[in-house]
Amino acid sequence: MNTQQLFKNTVCQDPRQAQFVQNPYPLYRQMHASGSPVFWKEYGFWCLADFAAVNRTLRDRRFARLPPAGQPLPQLPPHLGDFAAAEKHSLLALEPPEHTRLRQRINRSFVSRQVELMSPAITARAHERIDHLIQAPQGELLSQYATPIPVTVITQLLGVPATAGDRLVDWSHDMVKVYTMTQTREEELAANLAAREFREFLLPIISAKRQSPDDDLLSQLVRIDGDGQPLTDEEVVSTAILLLNAGHEATVHQLGNAVKTLLEHYPLGAPRRELLTLLADDRSADALVNECLRFDAPLHLFTRYAQETVALENGPTLQAGDSVGLLLAAANHCPVRFNQPERFLPLRDDAGQLSLGAGIHFCVGAPLAKLELRIALQVLFERLPELSVDGDLHYLNAYHFHGLEQLPVRW
Repeated sequence: MNTQQLFKNTVCQDPRQAQFVQNPYPLYRQMHASGSPVFWKEYGFWCLADFAAVNRTLRDRRFARLPPAGQPLPQLPPHLGDFAAAEKHSLLALEPPEHTRLRQRINRSFVSRQVELMSPAITARAHERIDHLIQAPQGELLSQYATPIPVTVITQLLGVPATAGDRLVDWSHDMVKVYTMTQTREEELAANLAAREFREFLLPIISAKRQSPDDDLLSQLVRIDGDGQPLTDEEVVSTAILLLNAGHEATVHQLGNAVKTLLEHYPLGAPRRELLTLLADDRSADALVNECLRFDAPLHLFTRYAQETVALENGPTLQAGDSVGLLLAAANHCPVRFNQPERFLPLRDDAGQLSLGAGIHFCVGAPLAKLELRIALQVLFERLPELSVDGDLHYLNAYHFHGLEQLPVRW
């Protein structure tokens, strides 16, 4: 690619700019119009925005979460030492064979029959929160509904006391700031403290599970199986942190984004009745959840390292160790993959999305996340059919996470 073409395919966009954070899709449309990879100057790496390229790269073993052999992973600064230790054994920081070994352990808790067993608890928690909400004529849906439901699920899944829910939320909020690539030093210090406190909270629980295992995920992880190799305490801590951060933060953001989308596209009257009909049937409700994931994703950017020299289609040649950005939300709005990508069409013939990833790093909790979203939306609109927005909505200033600051509503 010559210098003129490189300049043509460079975009300059501060990911912290308020207007961009509120609506990144005009930039994505600009990337789609280029028809090729785009160099994002502020990040310093090439980015892929079309669905086929992102999907292909997520599955391509020439790309990985880690740099190629012989190239060290960029080190976090010393003041993030506890956070780095907690991340060391995360699934998102591993490749086969270590990734395979750990993922196989986790998968056992996410098979369909295990996930379906959680339906009654999710449904009961959703109704409980609505019972609390309707004591007033209006409320804030993220804190009063979208947050408590995933917290209940994660405490039950891990097998930790339900009373620890508020602490889990605070730790998760602090830790995920480091993933945004735009965090401040103060936020890094808070994330480091959260990682240390969560580890200190988990270690005695892990020890107890080794002595007296139950049916929860932590017990599954510490159990000695046929290979005779139980996971270490540090591996269990890293896994729990990943499930907390991914299972809680992403689900809360997606539920908030989904409610916003549905309220905007199904106003009171005939459109709202259409929505209630869709949600009343589990099959059409599942399709609606999938379209919500496509339309307003909670996570916009993943990165991968080239493991060897790779020529990107219609783009530059990457060298081993070069990073490439995979823009999941842009791929979800790709005009080549989707007919009328800017329209919300829950029963679209070309359904699909990459919000949960693809390949070996596909979201391990995807079935549970979709179940939570479906039940939460069904209960919400069943109990509050005249729900409407009660104020201005703004997204958090935290690209590449994409979720609302608040969701004020009335009913």
